[in-house]
Amino acid sequence: MQSTILEIVLAVPAVLFAITIHEYAHGWVADRLGDPTARQMGRLTLNPLAHLDPIGALMLILVRIGWAKPVPVNPYNLKNPRRDMVWISLAGPAANLAAALVLGTAVRMIIMAGAGRGGLMTPVLLLLVFGVVINVALAVFNVIPIPPLDGSKVLAGVLPPRWAYQYLRYERFGPVLLIGVILLGQLTGISVLGRLIMPALGFFVNLFTGYPLSQLFAP
Repeated sequence: MQSTILEIVLAVPAVLFAITIHEYAHGWVADRLGDPTARQMGRLTLNPLAHLDPIGALMLILVRIGWAKPVPVNPYNLKNPRRDMVWISLAGPAANLAAALVLGTAVRMIIMAGAGRGGLMTPVLLLLVFGVVINVALAVFNVIPIPPLDGSKVLAGVLPPRWAYQYLRYERFGPVLLIGVILLGQLTGISVLGRLIMPALGFFVNLFTGYPLSQLFAP
């Protein structure tokens, strides 16, 4: 019980950090490409409260799948909307992977220094591991091409215009489909998203920390 409470407490700052840099990266790239909307609306900030979606953050803590409040982007301010939206959409997942790489390197250094899971650095180490896992999970989840996830905007940007138009016609059904798939996985124990995400999650966690996911969370 105490272990579960500790994990939830440590997961909260990891979640706030992950969603903040994710959304900030979207806004920063959009601003650089000519759209100041996020900056004008106060969303070009590292204040996590500006990006927090309570339900999405709770889902990220409980099931490692969640979302933040999307940064507003006005494509009419972009010089090349189709191309620029691809870069803006990729910026969030890329920022999460970069953060996971930095945190994973810190995990390696702490373990190599001998401050393993049984030492005095256990809470710090666990916090860093959560940071790696949540950042990678958020990145991988968001590249799934289901609206409104980033992957859907990337796919729309690389498809031929006629196909992209047909694809975006069903955009409004994306959130319902996404939540339905998540709930179905929770009710049946067969998580479609989990089966899509876990291989990539395991690969990047191992790559960044040098340890398999199962070993990092072993008792």
